[in-house]
Amino acid sequence: MKQSGCLTGILVGIGVLVAGALIVLIAPRGGPSYFPDDTPDGVAYNYAQAVDFRDYRKAFGYLADLAHKPSYEQFRDSFFHGAVNPPAATLNVVSVEIDGDDALLGLILVYSSGPSGRTYRAHLVRQNGAWKLKSMPTYYFWDASWYQEQPK
Repeated sequence: MKQSGCLTGILVGIGVLVAGALIVLIAPRGGPSYFPDDTPDGVAYNYAQAVDFRDYRKAFGYLADLAHKPSYEQFRDSFFHGAVNPPAATLNVVSVEIDGDDALLGLILVYSSGPSGRTYRAHLVRQNGAWKLKSMPTYYFWDASWYQEQPK
């Protein structure tokens, strides 16, 4: 009798584990979490989040209004065609230097195996009271052709 009780306990335990795993797999995942947009580091993080979640319209809204800004279609197509290839990593801001309406950020990418060990730079400008991106790390978050005069 003791053996069948033990076997029943094991089977119930396995059933609970399987049910828990199914709940985790089926449960709706939360959307991206964003920081307030009132700081340069918040804007850089939110831009990376929007890119990660393929919310290109939101990401495009963080770009500065400067000469030769890409159109939304050009921006989006850079991701579709692989000119910009966001990494499977978290973006961490390690330094912020603000000088008037300009800000330079030091960024590192943190992969599941650990930080990249390399510091990247982002440049933001304040326009109409809001921080906007002038540049981010090329290839990972930025197409080098953006804000460049295109040949006629």
